[in-house]
Amino acid sequence: MKEKKWIKLRHIIISAIAYPIVWAMTVLKYHVKFERFKEARKRKFLILYNHQTAYDQFFIGLTFVRPVYYLATEDIFSMGFLSKLLRFSVAPIPIKKQTSDLNAVKLCIKVANEGGNIAIAPEGQRTYSGVTTYINPAIVTLAKKINLPIAFFKIEGGYGVQPRWSDCIRKGKLTAKVSKIVEPEEFNALSKEELYDLICKELYVNEANSEESYKSKKPAEYLERAVYYCPKCGLSTFISHKDTISCLTCQKTIRYLDTKKLEGVNEPFQYEYVLDWIKAQEKYVNTLDLSKETDSPLYSEKADFYKVIVYKRKELISKGARVSLYPDRIIVNHGENAEEFLFDEIKAVTVLGKNKLNIYKDKDIFQLKPSKSFNAVKYVNIFYRYKNIRTGKENDKFLGL
Repeated sequence: MKEKKWIKLRHIIISAIAYPIVWAMTVLKYHVKFERFKEARKRKFLILYNHQTAYDQFFIGLTFVRPVYYLATEDIFSMGFLSKLLRFSVAPIPIKKQTSDLNAVKLCIKVANEGGNIAIAPEGQRTYSGVTTYINPAIVTLAKKINLPIAFFKIEGGYGVQPRWSDCIRKGKLTAKVSKIVEPEEFNALSKEELYDLICKELYVNEANSEESYKSKKPAEYLERAVYYCPKCGLSTFISHKDTISCLTCQKTIRYLDTKKLEGVNEPFQYEYVLDWIKAQEKYVNTLDLSKETDSPLYSEKADFYKVIVYKRKELISKGARVSLYPDRIIVNHGENAEEFLFDEIKAVTVLGKNKLNIYKDKDIFQLKPSKSFNAVKYVNIFYRYKNIRTGKENDKFLGL
């Protein structure tokens, strides 16, 4: 039987028809400045980009002339009819988050052999702090196997315009462009370590302390999705309102300025930027001894509880389930039932979008869709801290994001 092609003629037609609509929607919403990459008319590329906004793929689509095939997590393939529409119109390449997905690698090679552009965000997720996040070294092997010219695509200002933790789009400078091209003969001459260093260097952006101004009426709203550590109280819960965020334990209040700087209200605050705050938060978590007090939850809150039928749909198990985070497990109580996720028995815990939480257990994926103020970061950080201790890597500072 003849193998079906991934690239279809309809992708070119749909891309051409959608271009003016996407242009208007993206430029008017984000005021992004970009230039068409004319070299893409005759050549195909592996596009590696830093991940800053939910619209990054549109910035790339507007820059490159021909259709681009994006590596995308299983979440967008589990939305029923909408997922089917995406498959039909743009055919993203599915990959299972937090796993070694060999099928995704094979599909990337297939698309490359058929002459398609492939776009990958090596970070795998958007930044909460404004600084490019951890890049998995596996991207090096994949780039060498695909063997297309690498187009580094750099987005700058995306964190200022819309931080991952925010629903609000701010007015400010945002640019997106191809910053560098590296030919196969160039990167194949490099060792894996050298190519990895090159990728990290070319995709690195630090917007945490840039001098640009990004104006909004609600600049601090939902910052509590990113921070849960209070320098006075330790593990805590925060709530935001317009330009301020407050600790619910000690009532300490911090203001988020248009310059992205932080300042204390009525008393000084020791962290100048969100990046500084998150670094202190991670440092604190890395001091926790999670072998103590396992009978008491660190946090208890509500969220809708789903089972993800991969590449098909999400099945609602319970609305408003009680979610409890312990030092060594997550327990989800729904009705008279309870699902226990022991950290020793689950593969991964990860954040999707702004604050959805995925739990990977055996071959199953469960998802928590919470309230807007829910902080999913702490679940990932506590999980990784526990794993680091259990595997004898107590000094490993990486906490999953």
